[in-house]
Amino acid sequence: MTRTIVVGAGMTGLATAWHLQEYGHEVEVLERIDVAAGSSWGNAGWLAPGKTIPLANSSLWAYGPTALFDKHAALDVPVRIDPKLWRFCANFMAHATGRAWDKTMAGLTQADLAALAAYDELEAGGVNASTTEGPFIIGFENEGKAAGFLKEVEGALRHGQDIPFEQITLDDARTDAPMLTDKVGATYRMGGQRFIEPGPYCQAIADSIVQRGGTITTGAEVVEVTSARTPAVKLATGEWLHADNVVLATGAWLPKLAKVLGVTTLVQAGRGYSFSVETEEPATCPVYLPGPKIACTPYQGRFRIAGTMEFRGPDEPFQPGRVASMIHTTKPFFRGIDWDDRQDEWVGSRPVTPDGLPLVGATKAPNVYTNGGHGMWGIILGPLSGKMLAKQIETGEVDETIAPFDPLRGPFGGL
Repeated sequence: MTRTIVVGAGMTGLATAWHLQEYGHEVEVLERIDVAAGSSWGNAGWLAPGKTIPLANSSLWAYGPTALFDKHAALDVPVRIDPKLWRFCANFMAHATGRAWDKTMAGLTQADLAALAAYDELEAGGVNASTTEGPFIIGFENEGKAAGFLKEVEGALRHGQDIPFEQITLDDARTDAPMLTDKVGATYRMGGQRFIEPGPYCQAIADSIVQRGGTITTGAEVVEVTSARTPAVKLATGEWLHADNVVLATGAWLPKLAKVLGVTTLVQAGRGYSFSVETEEPATCPVYLPGPKIACTPYQGRFRIAGTMEFRGPDEPFQPGRVASMIHTTKPFFRGIDWDDRQDEWVGSRPVTPDGLPLVGATKAPNVYTNGGHGMWGIILGPLSGKMLAKQIETGEVDETIAPFDPLRGPFGGL
């Protein structure tokens, strides 16, 4: 039996392991902390192909410089001497053009279109979890503030997305999102999307892997990967483990192991924050405020509020000021919320690449692969990426869906 080690127990790693079992592989998932301990736990849980678009766009040229000096801006880049960070920022901004946006969107579209079906396949295969269908309610201060978002929707439609999208009244929006205040002057409904509770969903995949004979080993930090005749990984304890294949799915920590294997595309931790609150009247579906860039989801009887893009190191401490800024920018748009009753405060490091495309495929080392670099889209694209990578490992064929995600495309993401 083919033995494969997957490093990382987030959504992408777990989905890869699960699909490798479909091909009969003996799998072991090694995780330095716990299942979904990274960016897979506290995010908004959106399965939104209609919003799975490039992060870098031309509006950054106006927004980025002002954000540097606005402590409440959703984009937070610490002004400090950090050559690695500023190198990433320069390359990220180089992709903030219409041409680069279209190139990345073209690379994402096939994966976007297949993403929800990949969730259905997991559930049909025995994963004891489910997705929830529902519209997304999107609110702006006024019509003028909606222009940038509408341009993004038009771009996704132009590339072949199918996005049911309509403008609605505030009263209609309050049917699903009763917390919206009169400050919200323009509202839209986006259909065809779903959402999950990401932590429990990841745990359900992990449980399925174990039930089918796989192993999930937590507290196992991998510090080195080699591949001579066969791949091997070295644990922090000094122990070496051998396998026929190794998959690196370590999120924002991917360069630590993958750079020496030829994966030179820059990966920066784009840290997101979230917390949950009580609401006087519960929302029935996700709510998005593109102005302050706040994504909200019903979560275990409460309301999870997620946001910010903080470019810091993945292991840097939680920054309470980020939560304070989220509250400051969100409060005018929501009513009936006890902002002091916050629970589940969290920060997670999304693995952002300069061009906005993931890193899924073979490295230069024989039989060593990566599945990472999804930025904000690891939850929605994780199951599909895992399925396509498992197919590549088993057959040697690169599916056209993930061909744009070549992890050997270079440090600048193909510019």
